[in-house]
This record gives sequence, structure tokens and C-alpha cells, in this order.
Amino acid sequence: MKVRKAVIPAAGFGTRFLPATKAMPKEMLPVVDKPAIQYIVEEAVNSGIEEILIITGRNKESIENHFDHSPELERMLEDKNKEELLKITQEVSQMVDIHYIRQKEMRGLGHAIGYAKTFVGNEPFAILLGDDIVHNEKPCLKQLIEAYEQYGGSVLGVQQVAMDQVHKYGIADSKHLAGKSYEVFDLVEKPSAEEAPSNIAILGRYVLTPEIFDILEHTPPGKGNEIQLTDGLRTLLKSQKMYAYDFDGIRYDTGDKLGYMKAKVEFALRHPSIGEGFKEYLKDICKTL
Repeated sequence: MKVRKAVIPAAGFGTRFLPATKAMPKEMLPVVDKPAIQYIVEEAVNSGIEEILIITGRNKESIENHFDHSPELERMLEDKNKEELLKITQEVSQMVDIHYIRQKEMRGLGHAIGYAKTFVGNEPFAILLGDDIVHNEKPCLKQLIEAYEQYGGSVLGVQQVAMDQVHKYGIADSKHLAGKSYEVFDLVEKPSAEEAPSNIAILGRYVLTPEIFDILEHTPPGKGNEIQLTDGLRTLLKSQKMYAYDFDGIRYDTGDKLGYMKAKVEFALRHPSIGEGFKEYLKDICKTL
């Protein structure tokens, strides 16, 4: 069955960016001239996704407003013959059907994903975490969807990380199959370097079968007293084969201050209108620091 639907969890408080996120969702922080979440929506669309559910929380209305029509703005741009800006503005609201649901209490990623059960129905679906932007010519999610079509089971997007970083991620115990594909046998949520079965980390992209929803409904709180998606996936492993795909691309953790600044700098360097000027600026400023 074709992967048509995607879920983007975006309900977190963004405490690592306070006070900037006191009134603004962290997903709306700009990376050059787009909010971070727009890059993720564009990745989903460019991977063939037809419908998206964004799971929001309190004070996240600006996400909905961003992807909605803005008649007053569009009318002003039209009146002033700013056709290029009008086109950009209209494209944002027209690129895909987006639905929204609010997570009423923060009880973990697994709990948030459970809200998508009715939206997804009995179909395979994608998850794109709202903090992770992946830059690559071929979209990260498209790579995972192709792996799902090849193997017919849930696929986790992974990359290798340094052993002193494994405590930040879900880590896969797996066997290499071919190319960039692995078969997964177990998962450990944020282990110490001593406990980690490998350095293959799950990095914000999933294609899952719908059986995960019934499992999450019965998954007790785990690490951090939250319902962990990783715990639900471990249960799913008992009844279905699961795979991991070491995707091509540069992944930016925009929920982390340093990761966010790396994304801003590197996307600015790639930007067609400011890239060269920004590169020269960086060269000059680095000489003085």
C-alpha cells in the first residue's frame, strides 16, 4: 500500500530556546527565510505525501496561520504588483492538505503519535519529527519510502553517531542487509555508551505500519515517565520485521541551539540570492574573531 500520509509532532514547549519560544513555537523559528517546519513539510510533499497531520499544543496557532491563506497579505502584494512574493505566499498555503490536532498534555512522543490513529486509518504512514531538518537532493523521507516498498515492513531513518552521543537517541541493534539497509532486532532508548548495542541512531524519520497505534495505547510510561515511541516499536518487533535505512543527507537538530545555528549558516550559504555575499562576510568576520 502506498505511503500517502505523514504525521509531524510539533507540540513541545521548546524550553531549550527560552525566552525566544515563550510566545513563538520553536517550529516557527526562521532558517533564513522559512520557518523550520516548512522545510519538513516540503520534504514530505517532495516525497509524495498527499496529506499531513501536524500535532500541536497550546500557543501553536501561528503554525496553522502560516500554512493557511492570508487574504489581506495576498491582496496587498497583488495591489503593489509584487508578483514573486505573491507567488511564494500562495505556494505555502497550496502545497498540501494539512490537518491539525492538539495534544492536550505532554506525555511523550509515543503519546503524541497516538493522536494520529483516526487520521492514518489502516495505512502505512510517515513520521517526521519537527526538530529535524535533513538537506539532500533526494528527500530523506523518499529514501525511507523506497526502502519500505522494497522490504514491506516499518523502516527507521538512521545514521551512525559518535559513541559519546548515543545517550541522546534511540539506538538500533541490527544486522546489515545490503547497501544502506539493516534488519532491526532490538531498540534501546537513550542508552549510555556502555549499554548501547551499536552507534546506529534513529534520527527523526520513520515509515510505520498502522499496528503501532494499538500497541501505543497499551504502552506504559518508560524513560522520563513518558510514553516512548521506541518502547512501542520494540513491541511491534515481536510480531513484524522492522528495518533501518542509513539515509543520505545532512541532518540538523534545530531543537538544539548549536544545531539550529548550523542550519541557519549552512542554508544561508546555499541560498541563491545571499549565499556568495554571506560567504564573503563569514570569511571577513572570522579574520577578526
